[in-house]
Amino acid sequence: MDTTTDTHDLQLAVRIEVNGEVHACRVEPRQHLVDWLRDELGLKGTRVGCEHGVCGACTVLIDGEIARGCLVLAVQADGRRIETIEGLSDAGTLADLQRSFSARNAAQCGACTSGMLLTAHALLERTPCPGRDTIREQISGNYCRCTGYHAIVDAIALAGQERQARCGGCTGAAGSAA
Repeated sequence: MDTTTDTHDLQLAVRIEVNGEVHACRVEPRQHLVDWLRDELGLKGTRVGCEHGVCGACTVLIDGEIARGCLVLAVQADGRRIETIEGLSDAGTLADLQRSFSARNAAQCGACTSGMLLTAHALLERTPCPGRDTIREQISGNYCRCTGYHAIVDAIALAGQERQARCGGCTGAAGSAA
């Protein structure tokens, strides 16, 4: 008698909050979070890139922290709060970053853009007026194939300065975005 279990037949119950909506469903034990988001929920903004956690295209926020969706299994997200580019964009949370990316021509092919925006958002939430070296360090885990990092650094610095100008708190530590 064969006692092996086919993992394609095994599904585990999970409850995952994605962009404010709770999803109670069953997932395969080896299904990656990025695949579940794209295939089951239709959230295509989270990209599949290298599938090794190197390029950052699959970046999502899990409980407010940056995570690589290709390195997290959907079952590991059980009970967690996931935010994707769609949720933050629809809520208007990223509008200033999106404008600055456009103004600085920091988005061309779009393969890295969602991951870069989420990474930039997490940085600006934690460090409201980061210096350019801090920005470079933060985005070093996101690979851009075509735009070049100078425009991306400029865009993030610009968004940080604009956020702080609205709050009256930035002293120019981010340097010139020009």
